[in-house]
Amino acid sequence: MSNQWKVICKVTDIPVLGSRVVKRAVAAGAPAVPDVAIFRNSEDTVFALLDRCPHKGGPLSQGIVFGERVACPLHGWNIELGSGCAIAPDVGCTRTFSVKVEAGDVFLDEAELADRGVEVPVA
Repeated sequence: MSNQWKVICKVTDIPVLGSRVVKRAVAAGAPAVPDVAIFRNSEDTVFALLDRCPHKGGPLSQGIVFGERVACPLHGWNIELGSGCAIAPDVGCTRTFSVKVEAGDVFLDEAELADRGVEVPVA
């Protein structure tokens, strides 16, 4: 299956060591789905995760980005931006999304954004 990329924003629209939230489309009458958080680290690498910590569902977009990790603002869990997984001794993962950066534009895969999939349960 080939990716169908959608321009989301410019890299410069995401604060360095920060994030931007992408609202996912929901059909009328359908239950809400968690947002996607797009992160930018100090090397201008861009990552995308479900905006939900695997611990208690905290908004990762409000966390502190350092290196290739984000610290959840609720309980300080460190989540790897590349894999979405918590750093030991904590366990659990949040969903990752494919990202492409081209000519300063950030793209996400439309099919992944639309896929409600099986959400990772919150501990």
